[in-house]
Amino acid sequence: MHGHGLRYELVRGQLRTGILRGSKHGSLAVKLASSLFQHVEAHALGEVFGPDTGFKIADSPDTVRAPDVAFVRQERIPAGELTEKFWPGAPDLVAEVISPSDTLYELDEKIEEYLASGVAVVWVVNPKKRTVTVYRPGAGPGVLSEGDQLDGSPVLPAFQYPVAKLFEVKHR
Repeated sequence: MHGHGLRYELVRGQLRTGILRGSKHGSLAVKLASSLFQHVEAHALGEVFGPDTGFKIADSPDTVRAPDVAFVRQERIPAGELTEKFWPGAPDLVAEVISPSDTLYELDEKIEEYLASGVAVVWVVNPKKRTVTVYRPGAGPGVLSEGDQLDGSPVLPAFQYPVAKLFEVKHR
């Protein structure tokens, strides 16, 4: 069900709402997630999570964030299956794709929360500027443009992805 730019879902009798994202947002998030997933799977490095995964990154008051893409290292994943509950703690790497509805305040708040909660790498994809800004604890942000390579160090040091490829649109 949709209406007024919101998505409505009925889950066990409760109505939940969320903001609909545009096609560019979805395409960019999937490109990052799929390239990360291929690398992580090939080397058995951990788990890649999509945009509907909640990470409980703070308690009292509770803060649960759902990044567009997230990665958790294998050694942090308990033996057995993943839980149906929110992930308890921060992921190791986060990617957020900026949407027109995002405010600078909200974006800054997310980045600060991620880094304060233990996220080692935050990628912020800006579709309008065709850049990726990389944040790491204790360092200033680094802006990558289409001539640069996105990498996952220190969490995924062997992962490389051309920024230009992220923004390619293939026509037939």
